[in-house]
Amino acid sequence: MRLKDRVAIVTGGAQGIGLATVRRFLDEGAIVALADVVPAAVAQATDALAGAADRLRGFSVDVTRRESLAAMVAALRAEFDRIDILVNNAGITRDARLQNMSEEQFDRVIDVNLRGVFNATQAVLPTLLDQGSGVILNASSVVGLHGNFGQSNYAASKFGVIGFVKTWARELGPKGIRCNAVCPGFIATGLVESIPPKVLEQMRERVPSRRLGRPEEVAAVYAFLASDDASYVNGAVIEVGGGLTI
Repeated sequence: MRLKDRVAIVTGGAQGIGLATVRRFLDEGAIVALADVVPAAVAQATDALAGAADRLRGFSVDVTRRESLAAMVAALRAEFDRIDILVNNAGITRDARLQNMSEEQFDRVIDVNLRGVFNATQAVLPTLLDQGSGVILNASSVVGLHGNFGQSNYAASKFGVIGFVKTWARELGPKGIRCNAVCPGFIATGLVESIPPKVLEQMRERVPSRRLGRPEEVAAVYAFLASDDASYVNGAVIEVGGGLTI
C-alpha cells in the first residue's frame, strides 16, 4: 500500500483513465477526492466505489472555475488537514483541421486542458508549500509530443502541460514538491466506443504490441509516480503508449 493515508485529488476522475486512477490509488491505501464536472457522473462513480466510501470523497468541480476548486481544497483541508497528490487529469477534445477550427473550439480546449491545470495546481499549491511536500502529476499525451492531424488545440494544450511540469519541477523541487507528466497513447476508454472498427484496427496496427492500452496501465504509472518509489523522479515526461512513437 504505497499511498497509505495520503490525500489525493484526481480531476476528471469519474471515467476512463481518471476513474482507473482513483481505483488504483484507493487500492494503494490513499484517501481520494474524485473530482469531475458532471455531478451525476460523480455520484455514479462514487456509488460504484462504495466499498471504499470511508476513503473516497466526491466533488463536482469545474477546473475552469477557481471558486469551484477552492471549495474542494477547503473541504479537504478541513477534514484531513493536508493534500499530498494532485493528478491533473481533466481534459476535453474539440477536433478540427486548422482551417476549420473555430475560436470557440480552440478556446474551450485551452481553457480546460491548460488553464484548468494551472487553476487546479494554484489551488492546491499553498497546502503543498505549507507541508514542504507533495506530488503534482499532469496528464499530457503522445499528441503533446508529436502532434496529430486535426488537433492543433489539443496538441498545444498537452504540450503546454509538459512545459508546466518542466518549469514547476525547477521552481518547486527545492520546496519538496515533485512534478511529472504522463503521456498516454491509444487507450481503450469509453471514447473508443464511437470509433469505427476499421479505424480501431488501424490504431492497433500502429502499436508494436498490436493492442490498445488499458486505463489501468496508465493508472499504474500514476501510482508509481505518486509514491516514494519515485522519490527521485522530477520533471519527467513518461510515455505510456506501448511503443506507438517508435
